[in-house]
Amino acid sequence: MPLSNEEVARLARLARLSIPDGSADATRKQLDSIFVLMTQLQSVDTTGIEPMSHPQELPARLREDAVTETNRRATFQAIAPQAEAGLYLVPKVIE
Repeated sequence: MPLSNEEVARLARLARLSIPDGSADATRKQLDSIFVLMTQLQSVDTTGIEPMSHPQELPARLREDAVTETNRRATFQAIAPQAEAGLYLVPKVIE
């Protein structure tokens, strides 16, 4: 699925990235090679293969689930710009 330079510019804008005009072709070629690799990976038959959480059999290093810090929520919320009912109030950022 080859991309055009306009599509690369649109993707960069959506990702909030700045791509200089001189490197748009190089970026497009890199993205195209990534898409080729993804197509190759999707064509592999994985029937009967269980998903793995990690490529190596490693034991999970877990620590004891114990409280190590004191509850200082009231102190932190006292200096917060806006807090209500134990929650921090923040501006809406989703368009």
